[in-house]
Amino acid sequence: MKAVICDGFGGIEVLKIADVEKPKPKPDQVLIKVMATSVNMPDIVQRRGKYPPPPGESEILGLEVAGIIEELGSEVEEYKKGDKVMALVGGGGYAEYATAYASHIIPIPESMSFEEAACVCEAYITAFLNVFMIGGIKDNDYVLYHGGGGGVNTAAIQLTRALTNNVNIIITASPRKMDKVKEIGANLVINYKENPNFSDIIKEYTKKRGVDIILDHVGATYLDQNIKSLAYEGRLIIIGVISGIKAELNLGLLMVKRQKIIGSVLRSRPVENKAQIIKEFKEKAIPKFADRTIVPIIYTVLPLEEVAKAHQIMEKGEHFGKIVLSVSH
Repeated sequence: MKAVICDGFGGIEVLKIADVEKPKPKPDQVLIKVMATSVNMPDIVQRRGKYPPPPGESEILGLEVAGIIEELGSEVEEYKKGDKVMALVGGGGYAEYATAYASHIIPIPESMSFEEAACVCEAYITAFLNVFMIGGIKDNDYVLYHGGGGGVNTAAIQLTRALTNNVNIIITASPRKMDKVKEIGANLVINYKENPNFSDIIKEYTKKRGVDIILDHVGATYLDQNIKSLAYEGRLIIIGVISGIKAELNLGLLMVKRQKIIGSVLRSRPVENKAQIIKEFKEKAIPKFADRTIVPIIYTVLPLEEVAKAHQIMEKGEHFGKIVLSVSH
């Protein structure tokens, strides 16, 4: 089969299209004929050699796929060959075929295209896990999501609007993405380039209350401002560390305000744990995709052969929403 391989680690020049062996499903897996996949930041980090796949997972990039079931493992009974599905995978998405655990599969609603479905499993499940299952978001909360315009951030905004009532959504974004972020549901958008001390703006906006949940992929440089922005019993959920892994922490403020700092990653979780997360996401969120309350935001669709261009777009931060790779057979 055709797949994207990394010829070493480094820049986009290491990405190559090659013929590789088609994977075989384990007894509890299915083989999916991939029609579309999408690019996520972990793909970039893995290409650079800093995010190896979990043991036993494919070395091929790609954490989510949408396509048609080609083959069933011997223990799989709830699906059949020809079913249209989307799936969370530990690797292997940038290919004509990929294997996925049956418990990590979601049937594609009739209202969705393969390209839209390819946007769901990594970004939306990551947002759902951290904001809803870990963060415990409630109606009327104040939340702060960093990095307006990225896949997880836009997913978090859409899920919050669809599944809660009267939540105040605050977003940090670059100047050219601020209007688009407001259009999809943000109450307040902060230009992080002009306002690195964003906690002052948040205190004023919330009348010194602070926010209940912060979803952060930035890491070290935002830690102090994040802690200052949290309300009493607020939760800071860190899902990325693009600015570094070490920072000073005001433990006194953390204690007095009973705040929580939670580290979270989806890819390396056990198979059974991912299955439970996906089950809850399927029950609570997928109906909103089926009735088009939530429509994945696609920035561009490129053929798999243009994977280097897709990575370049993501690295430059040009995109708003998801970058999809269409797989031809």
